[in-house]
Amino acid sequence: MKKKLLSLALIGALSMGVLAGCAGDRSQAAAPSAPAASGSAEAEAPAEVYNWRLAHEEYEGDMQDVYCKEFAERLYENSDGRINLEIYPVGQIGDAIQQCELLQSGGIEFAIVSPGNTGTIVPENQLFSLHYLFPEDMDKTCELLQTSEALNGMLVDKYLPKKIYPLSFWTEGAMWWTSNVPLHQPADFTGLKFRTMQSPMIIAAYEAYGANPTPMSYTEVYSGLQLNMIEGQENPISAIHTSKFHEVQKYLTEANSNLYMTATCVNPDFFNGLPEDIQQVILETVNEMVPRSFEIVEEINGGALDKITAETPDIKVEKLTDDERAAFKEAAQGAYEVYANVVGADGKAILDKLLEEVAAIEAK
Repeated sequence: MKKKLLSLALIGALSMGVLAGCAGDRSQAAAPSAPAASGSAEAEAPAEVYNWRLAHEEYEGDMQDVYCKEFAERLYENSDGRINLEIYPVGQIGDAIQQCELLQSGGIEFAIVSPGNTGTIVPENQLFSLHYLFPEDMDKTCELLQTSEALNGMLVDKYLPKKIYPLSFWTEGAMWWTSNVPLHQPADFTGLKFRTMQSPMIIAAYEAYGANPTPMSYTEVYSGLQLNMIEGQENPISAIHTSKFHEVQKYLTEANSNLYMTATCVNPDFFNGLPEDIQQVILETVNEMVPRSFEIVEEINGGALDKITAETPDIKVEKLTDDERAAFKEAAQGAYEVYANVVGADGKAILDKLLEEVAAIEAK
């Protein structure tokens, strides 16, 4: 009840002077349902200007913030100044889960929604939490995210009834681990209080290693590490640096166990109420941002490790060997079985299709 009242209060606070609009599927894909047609009288009216809001899950200067600001700039340019996006970093209108609730209710128009925060809302998206699923080659991963029917068709269809429309899935890079003990084999995780997002499959992934997964809001992670409420966590290297997790940890491990995935999303009812030409502008802009997101990953992640080691020279930086990765990969297979049991036949079909697509891209 408290959460519902908070969401309603946030909606009320944000509801002044808002016009609707958001993006659709990939290039020329139609919206989930047909948009309203515009008549000749509407065509003669002055061009409408739209003022929308986009909330993301990270702090100012983090990767999502950089992405969102550039997305907003491109929308403004591509619409000849008709589309304005106001950016809200995490904490300004709630945490990641509250922001998603606002998107679902129509309280905001756009949101960056990470599967790790919505695994209980769309259980099928938990496949993103499976370790050693995507190609290690980021160029192949970029191709997969743009062309995958499993993700852009089958999985998107699971979001729509929940009033979330993923316009594109993108990654913030490979995961790194921070901890107070070295992590070279699954046994090293035994009993470790390891912070995870809310996704049941992320929890299952680390349970497969013997850890004690501890779901916790991103805004609480630093203090949780500092007070030893948790003993380790996973994040892309850039997020570790900007959130200063390295200040309160002894080890930094390049795990490359999985990719941190997120999605640019819109409320589908809101999107369907837009004129078709505005929908198309958003679709094209989303498409432009897919390859650009990989460039942002390289730009931001590239210097993060150097900054971390300069700021905390005592931290021990380690990288899993091929043999160590193989041991973790073998242990991770138990989580694949959990996923199939949790999501049922439809979810398993999405995963099977994705695995086929991964194999086809890897074979090129």
